[in-house]
Amino acid sequence: MGKYTKEDIIRLVDEQDVEFIRMQFTDIFGQLKNVAITKSQIEKAVNNQIMIDGSSIEGFVRIQESDQYLYPDLDSFTILPWRPQYGKVARLICDVYNADGTPFVGDPRGVLKKVLKRAADLGYSFNVGPECEFFLFETDENGQPTTKTGDEAGYFDLGPLDHGEGTRREICLNLEAMGFEIEASHHEVAQGQHEIDFKYGEALRTADNIMTFKLAVKTLAQKNGLHATFMPKPIFGINGSGMHTNMSLFKDGKNVFYDPDGEKGLSKEAYSFIAGLLAHIKGMCAVTNPLVNSYKRLVPGYEAPCYLAWSASNRSALIRIPAARGQSTRVELRCPDPSCNPYLELAVCLAAGLDGIEKGLVPPAEITENIFAMDDKTRKAKGIESLPASLSDAVDALEADPLICETLGEHVKSQYVAGKRKEWDAFRTHVTNWEVEQYIVTY
Repeated sequence: MGKYTKEDIIRLVDEQDVEFIRMQFTDIFGQLKNVAITKSQIEKAVNNQIMIDGSSIEGFVRIQESDQYLYPDLDSFTILPWRPQYGKVARLICDVYNADGTPFVGDPRGVLKKVLKRAADLGYSFNVGPECEFFLFETDENGQPTTKTGDEAGYFDLGPLDHGEGTRREICLNLEAMGFEIEASHHEVAQGQHEIDFKYGEALRTADNIMTFKLAVKTLAQKNGLHATFMPKPIFGINGSGMHTNMSLFKDGKNVFYDPDGEKGLSKEAYSFIAGLLAHIKGMCAVTNPLVNSYKRLVPGYEAPCYLAWSASNRSALIRIPAARGQSTRVELRCPDPSCNPYLELAVCLAAGLDGIEKGLVPPAEITENIFAMDDKTRKAKGIESLPASLSDAVDALEADPLICETLGEHVKSQYVAGKRKEWDAFRTHVTNWEVEQYIVTY
């Protein structure tokens, strides 16, 4: 992705034989949406004249105020490499605006932009590197997903054990054709589980890249007769999928988290950022882990962190500080999962960290022991609390945290909470197969 003007894009559409352009945006629950236009409409598109009906998007606006406009980020223009090479398809990532020309308060991209502006006013830029995990499953004769993998591989294994190797390679090559810098890809711990890591970058572009990544993974898996899912815990008894989020603040081109003279090579700002995350993580959890299913992953025994602690190396802690220092110094939050809305996730992470810095918060002592091996009494003695145990608890915690509510804004917060309450109630009242198997004979 480069720096483009309106004229550049109009010219590229013509020169590159682009016939369709997807005007993409994201709803508050992290679902990618789009309006497809033909090349004849590209001039209207780059001049912010493509309209959508916001009342048809969950969590957007009411029927009587439905007209909204898509303002494309011109630098997001790229051709989708998996589409036909004659009559190509391109995309533009868009912000959502009201008919009066004001930004729509319910646009998740706008929520992140506001927090990034606050960071910029303090002199900071926010860089993020995500680690996105997903499962590849076989499909049945009707093309519907199963939970079968046909895969015997484990962590870092390769073919022939890793049956998803070819699809994973194809995903990497397509993403690189779109301007991604792929740093690593490998088979994960569970059968059928994979991870592809791309180079860290500025937070808004990284959130855009996560949405593009999900689209590419799902599209190319389907092309190969597989189903890709970012569901956090699709199979009981094995590891779930996370999206560990590596974060750093820069000022004047230097990593603010690094201090060669500081304890563990970390600056005062780094420690305060960690403290801010720990202070607000319960309120953030409904955003970083947004599904009923998310809390089936956040349990002891499967490498997913569920206890509020930090460490320089201990992977049982919620926050880990990877070994690299200098410009690569970063804070890794390990609880988020890939079903989250990346714009909202990065917004609440940055807001919490900045709150820690502005208030000069100090984190609790580092935990170096395996927290999973501790009993409740030991954890309590060390002051180690737990993440919310369910989506319902997480939504309660969100509503109880003024900073997270303010970061999301009243519109997003109220719509998000209402949607998650509805999701929880649907789950709570549903009779599952487990209940039938457990009780129908006995009782």
